[in-house]
Amino acid sequence: MPEDKSTKKEEELEKKLLDMRGRAEEDKYKALAQQLNLPYSNLISIPIDTDALSLLSEEEARSASIAPIFQKDSKIIVVTVDPTNPVTQKVISRLKENSEVDVILTNPRSLQNILKRYRDIKKADVFEVGAIEIREKELDRLEGEIKNISDIKERMKKMSATSLLEMIVAGALKTEASDIHLEPESDKIRLRYRLDGLLHDIASLDEPSYEKVLNRIKVLSKIKLNIHNTPQDGRFTIRLKTVSIEVRVSVLPSEFGETVVIRLLDPRTIKRSLEELGMRDDLLNKVKEVLKKPTGAIFTTGPTGSGKTTMLYAFVSYLNSPETKIVTIEDPIEYHIEGISQTQVDTHKGYTFANGLRAIVRQDPDIILVGEIRDAETANIALQSALTGHLVLSTIHTNDAAGTIPRLIDLDIRPQIIAPAINVAMAQRLVRKLCPNCKKMEKIETEDLKKIKALLEPLSKFRNIDMSKYPKLDASLEIGTPGKCTECNDSGYKGRIGVFEAFEMSREMEKLILRSPAMSEVRDLAITEGMVTMLQDAYIKLINGVTSMEEIDRVLG
Repeated sequence: MPEDKSTKKEEELEKKLLDMRGRAEEDKYKALAQQLNLPYSNLISIPIDTDALSLLSEEEARSASIAPIFQKDSKIIVVTVDPTNPVTQKVISRLKENSEVDVILTNPRSLQNILKRYRDIKKADVFEVGAIEIREKELDRLEGEIKNISDIKERMKKMSATSLLEMIVAGALKTEASDIHLEPESDKIRLRYRLDGLLHDIASLDEPSYEKVLNRIKVLSKIKLNIHNTPQDGRFTIRLKTVSIEVRVSVLPSEFGETVVIRLLDPRTIKRSLEELGMRDDLLNKVKEVLKKPTGAIFTTGPTGSGKTTMLYAFVSYLNSPETKIVTIEDPIEYHIEGISQTQVDTHKGYTFANGLRAIVRQDPDIILVGEIRDAETANIALQSALTGHLVLSTIHTNDAAGTIPRLIDLDIRPQIIAPAINVAMAQRLVRKLCPNCKKMEKIETEDLKKIKALLEPLSKFRNIDMSKYPKLDASLEIGTPGKCTECNDSGYKGRIGVFEAFEMSREMEKLILRSPAMSEVRDLAITEGMVTMLQDAYIKLINGVTSMEEIDRVLG
């Protein structure tokens, strides 16, 4: 017993000494904080955001004696024991490049307690990734068993919540959907696929099942699980036996819960060759001739989802060879192409389209692909590159090919640069193709025939297009209408094809551009010189039985 009392007294004495040292240390760092005009905290009552801690690696945090403890929007709070240390200052300066940083001084013991939290982060990472790994074997099996949307609906009724995500993704891959939409409503969660540009209802989920699917999606795409009231973006990759599919995820708070849109970038669905895109022979030959030119710019235009990026990738695939250096700057990189150097915009690191384009020019490329012309600086560098020995491929947002010129002038690009730099301006839309299994051919209505004749008959005066190889424009003409079958999920359409218009830079067009023309003037001259408009191209596809009058009206109005 005396020994026990002695040991207890020793422990109490040791504890008092430690407390005294701790108080002395705390007083020392409080005085230092006052001297440096910084707030001080021993962090006992401050909640620590482990997500903020992830901003620095454990190794970097320990070597710099610093820890981020809070992050929201563009504000970060860090704690450190010595903000005058050069290593610490370097880390703080790097964090300040993209955020507002507040510094709190603490003592070494409190900092060490915070740094121990890195163990919790590592454990959580191991648990989460192991728990939600998407099962590729299951995807393969389900994709092989699904024939159409009806199959998906039936199977989803019998699926357990844990297998739902595989079923949803497998169904989207099988039906070649570009996007998956999960939309909470007052009494259910609506699942829709975007097929050939249009959304289709697939099934309804109950709330408990959706919560499990949502959490799996969040963890897979490295989105914060505990955030429900702000938009979040993430990504992950599905690696199948023969292909890797990039998946982009967007989560948005809505009235009844979090809405999710999943974009599937399946390289098996992209048309890589120019011949697959649906260009008429005369336009295809013109494009191939222009692509042989070593310098100049080719612009594709149109709204979001009109196939502009697919067209650029087809250009690049056509030009790709061991003798040619092709460099891209994209946002994001949608599909990886072997043999070319692809780079991605990263605004947080200062790698914008303009900055990236400047760096790319110094890489001695032959061909430069710029994902999109968004601002004056990017447009100017792209066109200067086209004038100084590079072939530049890019997209720009306008409604038609003629709109390219006024749009560039609106971006303060001088007409004297635009005219000699551009080789071709194209515009395009995507129309759905009639399902070959169920389409019906019917005699054309008189009013529709008049409309088509008024637009297509003037093309016969141009040498570049041979109208004699198309069906005759008379009362015997038959056009296609949609049917219904399981092959097309009762929609009447399967797949999409482009409708195009394009004009080359002629001497007359150069003279016109130097006068800063209106869009209507550019369009009128392009048509006078033989440009086939998008509507004319669509009508040619109509009389060939490729699409329907209803689809042309829906897309082109």
